Amino acid sequence: MADKLRSHRDLQVYRAAFEAANAVFEHSRRFPREEMYSLTDQIRRSSRSVTANLAEAWRRRRYEAAFINKLNESEAEAAETQVWLEHAVRCGYLSRTDAAPIYRAYESILKMLVVMSRQPEKWIIKGLGPAASSLKV
Repeated sequence: MADKLRSHRDLQVYRAAFEAANAVFEHSRRFPREEMYSLTDQIRRSSRSVTANLAEAWRRRRYEAAFINKLNESEAEAAETQVWLEHAVRCGYLSRTDAAPIYRAYESILKMLVVMSRQPEKWIIKGLGPAASSLKV
């Protein structure tokens, strides 16, 4: 599966997370100024961290544990973004109608991340573990 992919940008989950983070950004532009350094900052950071952690996971595919760890961090950031979405709705900064598709996007992202972390053998680079690091180049 990973053989056909050349970059983290080719991952469906990355593209979905990138689009969801952009939706979060666009909607959070309308949050009140007093939320600039709290809710607005938190929701933007967590949504963007999903993609950043995916990029890191992709580059750590040589080591299964490191790969899974980064996927888990991405999963945690996606769930955190959902929490911030709930707060934004509860505070009246975001309508349920606007929040629902973003929340559902993160549900889909979470499912993809779980599948990847449960099947790391489909993604990791084989034969480049610790022994390969001792090779002279």
